[in-house]
Amino acid sequence: MMHGMEDYWQDCLDRLRDALPPVQFERWIAPLELVAAGDGGVQIRAPNRMVVNWVRERAMHVFGPVAEEHFLPGVVVEIAVRDNSRDAPPAAPATPSRAANSETTAPAAGRGAAGGNSGRRLTQRSRSAGINPAFTFDNFVIGKANQMARAAAVQVATNPGCDYNPLFVYGSTGLGKTHLMQAVGNALLAANPEARVRYVHANEYIGDVVKAYQNRSFEEFKAYYRSLDLLLIDDVHFFSGKEKTQEEFFYAFNYLIDEQKQVLITSDTLPKDISGLEERLVSRFGYGLTVAIEPPELEMRVAILLSKAKAEKIDLSNDVAFFIARHIRSNVRELEGALKRVLAFHRFNGLPLNIESAKEALRDVLASFNREPPVEQIRKVVAEYYGIRESELSGTRKTRTIVVPRQIAMSLCRQLTQKSLPEIGEKFGGKDHTTVLHACRKVDQMRKEDSAVAQAFDTLFRILRN
Repeated sequence: MMHGMEDYWQDCLDRLRDALPPVQFERWIAPLELVAAGDGGVQIRAPNRMVVNWVRERAMHVFGPVAEEHFLPGVVVEIAVRDNSRDAPPAAPATPSRAANSETTAPAAGRGAAGGNSGRRLTQRSRSAGINPAFTFDNFVIGKANQMARAAAVQVATNPGCDYNPLFVYGSTGLGKTHLMQAVGNALLAANPEARVRYVHANEYIGDVVKAYQNRSFEEFKAYYRSLDLLLIDDVHFFSGKEKTQEEFFYAFNYLIDEQKQVLITSDTLPKDISGLEERLVSRFGYGLTVAIEPPELEMRVAILLSKAKAEKIDLSNDVAFFIARHIRSNVRELEGALKRVLAFHRFNGLPLNIESAKEALRDVLASFNREPPVEQIRKVVAEYYGIRESELSGTRKTRTIVVPRQIAMSLCRQLTQKSLPEIGEKFGGKDHTTVLHACRKVDQMRKEDSAVAQAFDTLFRILRN
């Protein structure tokens, strides 16, 4: 690899390694291959379409800007599936037919195995189903924010197709939805090696529908998805506006439910709040159990840090874990990223792993934390902007002239501060955390549909940010 390519690629990998949990980096980034990089463009190859979709959604914000730093402005970054897929990492198969082949061979390979062979067979079965074998219930840290979702997932893994079917888990990014749903798959495969399980991101399911159209192979497509014992669909909000995909999923979904096969779905929001989702799907999703995963509270954040440190064989004190958890409040992914920075700073500089070194490692994060506007200031600025009394933001009046400013103020608090949902709710008259979450989602929707709300939010954001 030429020097310029090496520098570019190493820069990208370093940034992504800092930003992503180790499991995600190894699963999605490590299998990538840089084919070309220069002023004429960047070409990245992935082992399968699932990896391509994931990288396009969650890593191009690194590959693109870094390319402009190393090469010409506006340089095009392309990622596609490489021709040779023999080296594909543990991920869901690119096509239903390939998935079917891999799943029929895995259980047979596992029969009669014992000890280490048994563990390897289970890992192989998980990977054939598109599941990361590292995602288990044992290493899923429990707290108030996710205890109901986990309890429901355990019940589903123990009695698939019975009480909670479908199980619909929703919550913001980075809170552990994918970990939880894949833990169900791993648990079911451990209990029943012959179970037919498939984890698929919504984007890959959409790709399977398109491919079935192109190849005129809808019968094979339908037969495969109807043959499953457990279907795990991640980020179903990506189905928004995809009419044919929704139609095919509706039929597959109905068939599996009627046959008492388990379906588990995740999304970033409630089914009824997914714009562009057909009403019949929204209705069917409501037949089972819908549960939320919320941002973790302080005690849970500390527990997550201690658990991650233990997995890395690092002796992390409660004081340091509490210090990190107090300043990183948004989601588990950012919490893990902060811990990685602290550990890297400790290792590279040979310093003790204490609050002082953690403070230095997170200096820029703490600077941002210290600059965040107080909730009182946000309330005051929003009230002045709309010409209402600040006390009305904490009240219960439900007229639009009050409700919209109140929701915007809550949304600004979530974006501009590190306060948790319950903490924000407390500052608005003791509102429940679900009220705050609903307000944030409502503002996101209004900003897309109402230019006046979008302008007001952007103006207030700039005022409070400066």
